Amino acid sequence: QVQVVESGGGLVQAGGSLRLSCAASGSIGSIAYVGWYRQAPGKQRELVATITIAGSTNYVDSVKGRFTISRDSAKNTVYLQMNSLKPEDTAVYYCLLRRLSSPYELWGQGTQVTVSS
Repeated sequence: QVQVVESGGGLVQAGGSLRLSCAASGSIGSIAYVGWYRQAPGKQRELVATITIAGSTNYVDSVKGRFTISRDSAKNTVYLQMNSLKPEDTAVYYCLLRRLSSPYELWGQGTQVTVSS
């Protein structure tokens, strides 16, 4: 059984930084990509950043230049470094493990990020 666990959320002032971690354990199998998503109260879940098995990255426009997604393959962990945080970054951040075989999508439980103005 595969588990996906996020950590690193918290309360930070605007302009501050946080680093989120997404750790996968168990029979992970072949991975297409890992993505960070976020969901603010009353809003739909949105894609923040992805990193493929080859290391290619992609970001939503609102976080480009501020967030960096990276991975440590030896630790089966993907990170999201968030700098210059803004109040509008406040959300629950979720990690998605997109596999090449069933189950295709594995979500973590989420970690709360709150940015105060």
